[in-house]
Amino acid sequence: MNLEQIIKENAGTIVDVRTPAEFMGGNVNDSINIPLQEIQQRLDEIKQLKTPLVLCCASGGRSAMATQFLSAQGIDCVNGGSWLDVNYYQSQTL
Repeated sequence: MNLEQIIKENAGTIVDVRTPAEFMGGNVNDSINIPLQEIQQRLDEIKQLKTPLVLCCASGGRSAMATQFLSAQGIDCVNGGSWLDVNYYQSQTL
C-alpha cells in the first residue's frame, strides 16, 4: 500500500514529529504530535498506535530519521515527508 492509499483509506496513524510549537502552528487533521526527540522514550506508546504509521514533519528530514529508527524497531511505517503534503493527500478524501 502506498502513502496516498494509506492516507485516503485511513489505514494507519499520522504522526507529526515536529516540535509542539510547530504542531500548534498547523497540522494534519487527526494527526498526533510525538516530537522526534521523544520517539525513543515513547516507543511503548507508539507500538500501541494503528499501523502503518505515516510520519511527517516540516520538510521530510526529521520524519525520515523517525522512519528509519521505528522501522529498525519492527514498526510498520512510511515517511510522509512534509505535513503539508500529507494534509493535501488527506484533503483529497473529503
